[in-house]
Amino acid sequence: MLKMIRRIGHVLYRVWFYIMVALPILLFFPLLLLFASKQTWYPQFFWMARNIWAKPILYGMGCPPKVVYEQHLVKGESYMLVANHTSMLDIMLMLYVSKNPFVFVGKKELVKIPLFGFFYKRVCILVDREDTRSRTAVYRRAQKRLNQGLSICIFPEGGVPEEHILLDKFKDGAFRMAISHNIAVVPITFYDNKKRFSFTFFSGGPGISRAIVHEFLETGILAQDDTSTLREEVRDVILSDLSTSIKT
Repeated sequence: MLKMIRRIGHVLYRVWFYIMVALPILLFFPLLLLFASKQTWYPQFFWMARNIWAKPILYGMGCPPKVVYEQHLVKGESYMLVANHTSMLDIMLMLYVSKNPFVFVGKKELVKIPLFGFFYKRVCILVDREDTRSRTAVYRRAQKRLNQGLSICIFPEGGVPEEHILLDKFKDGAFRMAISHNIAVVPITFYDNKKRFSFTFFSGGPGISRAIVHEFLETGILAQDDTSTLREEVRDVILSDLSTSIKT
């Protein structure tokens, strides 16, 4: 009986999440569509996504964010934001973390999500990981966005790992791009999103969603040959932090 009650609670929690995701989009659809129609208006779109979409979802799900900054993002600077990926809440928490407008680089499969996918394909940089030409085109699109003063966000695991994996291996893309464009890498650890809303259906629940923005890693003196070193250094920062949080 208790197990059945918990399952019903998890189902209701999931349903509520999708209501929270869809409701602001439906309410503000005309404005979102307007700001998504021109790249020069993207900062306005980002502001709405951050303040009338991401924040209400986090608080509405009972997952108030708590962020610690070891180093603060400077307004007007461009960065490469990277974090561990375990939950759909990662998107909302990343939007909360950075006031600086940034563009997600993500897999094209997400465009299939109703309503969300409509805007996702218009404002994000999409990549088909199986297509070499698609991966190459990402660099050109990223350069254009960086020239507009935006930052880039990539989840370098390349997807969501299995539940038992604390942190999967990182792909090179984010770090190669950061070196190519001479922007600092900002490692970010998300502690709680897997517990709050993982991809396992009958799981999750309210609670604080913590994150820490680690000290930035500069790329000014690095060459492409340093990509793997930078990748592993960033991964070690996040993995060490996750391991410590589990022990405590």
